[in-house]
Amino acid sequence: MTHQNPSTKHTVEFEESSDNNNRPSKISKIEYDGEEEEEMKNQERKIQRYLMAIEYIGTRFFGSQKQLTDRTVVGVLEEAFCKFVGQPVSIICSSRTDAGVHALSNVCHVDIERISKRKPGQVLQPHEPAVVRRAVNHFLQKQHGDLMVIDVRCVPSDFHARYKAQERTYFYRLLSGPEPLSTLEKDRAWHVQEDLNLPAMQEACRVLVGHHDFSSFRATGCQAKSPIRSLDELSVVEVIQSPYFPSLMDRERQMKVTDDLHDCHSNSEAVIPLSSSARINEVQTTNEDVEFGKRRFHRCLVVTARARAFLYHQVRLLVGVLKAVGTGNLTVPDVERILNAKNVAAASPMAPACGLYLGKVKYDLPSS
Repeated sequence: MTHQNPSTKHTVEFEESSDNNNRPSKISKIEYDGEEEEEMKNQERKIQRYLMAIEYIGTRFFGSQKQLTDRTVVGVLEEAFCKFVGQPVSIICSSRTDAGVHALSNVCHVDIERISKRKPGQVLQPHEPAVVRRAVNHFLQKQHGDLMVIDVRCVPSDFHARYKAQERTYFYRLLSGPEPLSTLEKDRAWHVQEDLNLPAMQEACRVLVGHHDFSSFRATGCQAKSPIRSLDELSVVEVIQSPYFPSLMDRERQMKVTDDLHDCHSNSEAVIPLSSSARINEVQTTNEDVEFGKRRFHRCLVVTARARAFLYHQVRLLVGVLKAVGTGNLTVPDVERILNAKNVAAASPMAPACGLYLGKVKYDLPSS
C-alpha cells in the first residue's frame, strides 16, 4: 500500500509479509524532503535493542505469541515493559511455544526509547541491562509469577532474536511407572504408566537423527516452507527425578551419560562406568521399602532434541514415536517406515505439551 502527501514529498511503500512467524514487514522505499530529513537527524533518537532470555511455566499461557483475548507469554511481557517504560513496545520471540509448553530459556528482543517521565519528550540515555531485568521482573511478579526475565544484553539494532538463532535445544520429560503422578509434577511431565524400554528408544533415536525429509512429523496445517530438516541431536537418557527439572545437576548427568554413549560407539572396547542411570535402577528396586511419608519415585527419562530449525510440534511428534517404541507398540523398523512414508498421517499421536521444555537458543552474540 502507498501513502502520498504532495506537500511534503513523502512516500512510504510497505511490502506486506506473507510469513506469519513475526517476520517484520519490509520498508522498500522512503523519501523525505530536505527539511524533514534534517529534522530527523537532529532528533538523535537513542533507541536501544535489548536481547532477553526468559523462563516460564507454560501451564497458564495460551502459547507464546500475542493474542487478542488469551493470556500469552509475549502479551504479559509487553504489558510489564509498558508499565516500566511508560509506552507500548513490540517484543519478538526467537521461538514459538504452544499452550502448555515451558521454557528454561526462550529469547526475545525489544526496542526501547527511554523518554523522561518528568519532562515528556526529553530522550535520555538507554537503561543498563541490569536495570531492565530488575524493573520488568518487578512487574512480572505481580502476575502469577510464572514468567521471569533471567538475562538481558544490549545488541545492535539489526540483531534479530529469531533470524540470528543458530540452533535450538528442546527437552522432553517422561515419567514412567504405575504410581499416581506427584502433585509437584502436575503439568510438568508426561506420565506413562507402562515401563519404558530405554535401549529400544535410544536405537530409534539413531534412525531419526540426521538430515531427512520430516514430512511425517509435520502437524496438520504446518506452514513451514520445507519439510527437510537437519536434526543434529536426538537422545534419551534416564536421570534422577527432580521437581526442578532440568536442574544443573540433571543436565550435567545427562551430558555425562551422552558422552559415555558416544565414546562407547566410537570404541567397541570402551566400557561405560557405573553412571547415574545404573544407580537409578538400583534405587528403583528398593521402592517397595520406601520410608513412610516419602513418595515412591518414577523412572524419569529425558529426550533431548537439538536442531537449527526444528519446530516444537515436530519434537512432540518425535517423542510420541519414541514413547510408542518404549512401550513396545512400535519397533525400530516401524520408525524407519514412518520416516520414509513422508506422510503426516504416519506418525503416532503427538506427545502432550506439558512435558516439553525449550531449553536453549544458541547465538553468535556480538561482543559487548
